[in-house]
Amino acid sequence: MMVARRSSFAAFGLLGLAACSSSTNSPGSMPSPRTALSITPPTPDPRVGLKPGLHDAGEAIWNMRLVSNSKPAGKFVGSTNSDLAFKGNLVFQGNYNGYQIWDITDPAKPVLRYSKYCPASQSDVSVYQNLLFVSAEGNSGRIDCSDQGVRDPVSTERIRGIRIFDITDVANPRNVANVQTCRGSHTHSVLVDAKDAENVYVYVSGSAPSRSERELPGCVRDKNDPNTAEFRIEVIKVPLKDPSKAAVVSSPRIFNELAPVKSHGAAPDDIAAIEAAKKTGAFVVSFGGSEQVLSSGFARFLLDSIVRQRNGSGPPNSADSAALRAGLPALVARMVGREEADGHSHPGVTSCHDITLYPEIGMAGGACEGYGLLIDIKNPAAPRRTAAVSDTNFSYWHSATFNNDGTKILFSDEWGGGGAPKCRATDPKEWGANAIYTIENGRMVFQSYYKISAPQTPLENCVSHNGSLIPIPGRDVMVQSFYQGGLTVFDWTDPKNPKEIAFFDRGPIDGARMGNGGSWSVYWYNGLIVSSEIGRGLDVLELTPSPAVTQNEIDAARTVRFDYLNAQGQPKHVWPPSFALARAYADQLERSGGLSGTRLTAVRQALSQAESASGAARSSALGTLANGLGSEAGRSSDGAKVRMLAEAVKALAGR
Repeated sequence: MMVARRSSFAAFGLLGLAACSSSTNSPGSMPSPRTALSITPPTPDPRVGLKPGLHDAGEAIWNMRLVSNSKPAGKFVGSTNSDLAFKGNLVFQGNYNGYQIWDITDPAKPVLRYSKYCPASQSDVSVYQNLLFVSAEGNSGRIDCSDQGVRDPVSTERIRGIRIFDITDVANPRNVANVQTCRGSHTHSVLVDAKDAENVYVYVSGSAPSRSERELPGCVRDKNDPNTAEFRIEVIKVPLKDPSKAAVVSSPRIFNELAPVKSHGAAPDDIAAIEAAKKTGAFVVSFGGSEQVLSSGFARFLLDSIVRQRNGSGPPNSADSAALRAGLPALVARMVGREEADGHSHPGVTSCHDITLYPEIGMAGGACEGYGLLIDIKNPAAPRRTAAVSDTNFSYWHSATFNNDGTKILFSDEWGGGGAPKCRATDPKEWGANAIYTIENGRMVFQSYYKISAPQTPLENCVSHNGSLIPIPGRDVMVQSFYQGGLTVFDWTDPKNPKEIAFFDRGPIDGARMGNGGSWSVYWYNGLIVSSEIGRGLDVLELTPSPAVTQNEIDAARTVRFDYLNAQGQPKHVWPPSFALARAYADQLERSGGLSGTRLTAVRQALSQAESASGAARSSALGTLANGLGSEAGRSSDGAKVRMLAEAVKALAGR
């Protein structure tokens, strides 16, 4: 989610301050598929040189189709769209000014069912049954949802935590609870525990400095205090029968004893920009061993504050500028929480940006500043860290995605906080990318990186961000946002050789300066690909057949249906018996050479004949085919996939 610590600095206009990372494990080994996925991307890449514009930008699309774009309206125009959640035919879209509810019954013509103006960064959303959960982290968010802000340093009007709405009537949501937390909720994840039908649990990741204990008792700012609000997440228990009684039930310290880690430093273009800014007299701040140019808006804000402090009037003078320059190191130290008033340094990881819960395997993936974590969530109220990795090529571990069988995990790196151009031709391909790991004996073993290949302009914020698996059977395929780098679909079945297989991109929001746009998050939901476009609204897309994905594979993916989806509560993909599923496996065996062309022709003919039959005749034909395939698996170069095909046919026979 955009700018890892934006809630701490949004009022000041700083770009995200990313945590640092260092390598603690070496690349491992894993057998690659017999035949690598072969697909040729378009040349030259049509994403390069696209025309800029807000709603008339140039577009490049490959192996996808744009179904619709719904523009923001009212108080949401110009405000940042954030994350998505889904229920039935509804899409819940977070926004820094609140949230909107779209009806995508007709994906070509989404209908805005409801919009709630309720400012608070960053309004990430999740749903479960009749409840909507919304994150709030910034100091200005109010319980009453008004836009007056909260000026008092201690106030009962402030909300920093989780808002809970009853959405039984989606045209009239009711705020039924507000659960306050010490560091607010930058993001959150909803855990549905199969052993507890009475409650759901919300894991809250807050990355802002702790609020005062006078505002919320129990909030301790001092990192040396054993009761500090740092180094922990919050677990909220929500009784489904009475969500008004939702409350924090534990604060697991899953970051204890994680050592400080190092950054990879700045890119060449960033270094040149900083040196040029210094020559013009711009204000430059240093943090985490790197430098960043202070935005002009923040500089004006701070200078005006200095003028007010000396009871002056008019524009700032040279003495004010000198005072600001001298005071910046202490100011940044306080804001990033790296140094307390006692003068002691307190390094190390203090929070997660995002936690992806995968209840099916009893594990979660934590993307936590300088580390990627594996977390045991079998006891929902008492998660515990079981493994951790870091990487010198990563700057800020942002989000996590497991493959469907839980044998791999992918972490994204939000280098630059989502507000900076990190996909320029000169940027290293390993920076701002995904890192793919296999999970072996409880350890994460590095395999490779993946990043979009098309260079983006210096006017496009671009870095890896939110995405989800696409339920193509027998493969690990994911769709992911890269802000103004657009959407990418890639196959990481072979973890050492991920390959892009589809994309959609637009030109820069603005042709003269950095604009606020791009895909914040994109998820597959019941056959559609839905993207939250930061400045342009809501995009709905579909995959189209290609050498990398056949129509049968797309049709099989569409058979996986969910009543609701929160991507940070990753669901298990289960394919119901279908002829599309069997044909998808046959297509994959053709791609891998696991069965001969003659045998595949016979298999496809047998499937067509069985589909035309009914009753006992269909079951008998499918049973014969399944038995034959089962006996062939041991002789195939792709025996595992032949067994998948045999099981799919067998399931059809017994349906």
